[in-house]
Amino acid sequence: MDYDYIIVGAGAAGLSLAYHLGQSALADQTILIIDPNHTRQNDRTWCFWEVGDGPFEAVVSRRWEHLWLYDKHWSARMAIAPYRYKLIQGIDFYQFVDHWLAQRPNITRLQGSVDRLVELPEGVAAVVGGRQYTARYAFNSVYRPVPTPPGYHTWLQHFKGWVIKTPQPVFDAEAATFMDFRIPQAGDVRFGYVLPFDTCTALVEYTIFSPQLVSQTEYEIGLQRYIAEQLGIDRYEITHVEYGVIPMSDVPLPLRPSPHVLNIGTAGGMSKPSTGYTFQRIQRQTRQIVASLTKEGHPFYRQPLFNRHALMDSILLNVLDAGRTPGHRFFANLFRHNPIQRVLRFLDEETTIAEDIALMSTVEMMPFAIAALAVFWGRMSSLGRREWEMG
Repeated sequence: MDYDYIIVGAGAAGLSLAYHLGQSALADQTILIIDPNHTRQNDRTWCFWEVGDGPFEAVVSRRWEHLWLYDKHWSARMAIAPYRYKLIQGIDFYQFVDHWLAQRPNITRLQGSVDRLVELPEGVAAVVGGRQYTARYAFNSVYRPVPTPPGYHTWLQHFKGWVIKTPQPVFDAEAATFMDFRIPQAGDVRFGYVLPFDTCTALVEYTIFSPQLVSQTEYEIGLQRYIAEQLGIDRYEITHVEYGVIPMSDVPLPLRPSPHVLNIGTAGGMSKPSTGYTFQRIQRQTRQIVASLTKEGHPFYRQPLFNRHALMDSILLNVLDAGRTPGHRFFANLFRHNPIQRVLRFLDEETTIAEDIALMSTVEMMPFAIAALAVFWGRMSSLGRREWEMG
């Protein structure tokens, strides 16, 4: 084999895996990273909450110990200790890992697109421009949308953000705005999101959870109105623009599409279906891969037979998709009637069953009970349909 591992894609998932491998007992393994992009841009921002320091603490550019939550009739500035809400700029992450990789002679970078991955008796080959590169295992981070079968749901988290600078101090620099639902919902889940860098500078995003994208003009009008009407800002300079789309889907993605290939990142289902948060789930998957390679000699870590948090994601998506209750009401009730630390653990899939019951007792039960039955019936119908087609 040419290499021990091939990593397809050099985004958050691919670079995180290479970095974690280099910090482990597998640091001397040979790795080929294939990605079509040669230049780096500050194309995204990752935010997450965490206790203590993480593996990329060196490039965390901002930390907040408080979060603002707003609904039309309620607001709160919540202390989130022992968590801190952290921000990593894409360009800082890329440059940090790129610099680290450049010092590792056992790691090779190749600019190009992988045409296909071909299974071999003892490994896998990545075909790039007609040439094959072989390895024991390949890790694919290139996400390709899949059809949504009956009984499943696909929504999108999509947003546009402006970094704005104001002539006078206007922002609470010690608290990020996590969700601000004081904006017209238009049948979707829409909220403002504010990450203040200081009292005069902040990233302000207009975020939508919905099945379909909207026009760029609609995001911009939404941003203008939110900044003027809710933030009360009439003079500002736009210094940077962000736009992103993250899948919110409970459609099972193939984690192991072939014997020597593992899908990682969003391609491996690491974007949380109910929120779109991805970065910390990537780090969790990466740690599992490295642990499995170290202990078992292969990357195919064990999956739980039943994942109740994934089921709850499906139920929430069904509630939203069928319009059983307004999404903003669900999220507002969740934060309003529970300790925020419990909610963050829930969103991180770290709550106990008792905590889950306590959380769900604070939201409208009937829409979720109906959604649970709909999800169960849809899955059974989908399974029966597949069995009939196979028969």
